[in-house]
Amino acid sequence: MGILSGNPIDEPMHYGEVFGTWTFLLTTKGLVAGYQTHLNHAGDEDLKKLLVEAIEGGQQEIKQIETLLKSNGVGLPPSLPERPDACLTDIPIGARFTDPEIASMLAANIAAGLVACSTLIGQSIREDIAAMFGQFHLQKVSLGAKVLRMNKEKGWLIPPPLHHFKAEDC
Repeated sequence: MGILSGNPIDEPMHYGEVFGTWTFLLTTKGLVAGYQTHLNHAGDEDLKKLLVEAIEGGQQEIKQIETLLKSNGVGLPPSLPERPDACLTDIPIGARFTDPEIASMLAANIAAGLVACSTLIGQSIREDIAAMFGQFHLQKVSLGAKVLRMNKEKGWLIPPPLHHFKAEDC
């Protein structure tokens, strides 16, 4: 039997796994707080539902990563306070995020999260850590598809220049 070939939970984390999961945790805590703030600014009901889904998914990720890091003796990054609910009409119009801005930020954050999950999957030598980030990746793919669909349906998607050239046009 080779080194690190037993139960993955009993194996030590390597420095890359520690740094990657700790950084992912810190970022996720920040994103959850940001989504809670965006929820106060959002007016569209579909967008609000997706923000709630993103918040709940982030909170689930936080719990799982905190459990992993605690069990491996790694100190946790600070937690941010829960954001209070606010009435949209109490936020001055010029100070509000618009629904398309919120949806665009949500889509960008999901895309960055997919890259982060893929990186951690590739770096991991512990199967349980790779599997955990594989699970997070799948959840982000699902949420990302919903956000993309919503952005298209509401006309909020700003595509890059589209390429219409076809070889037979020459």
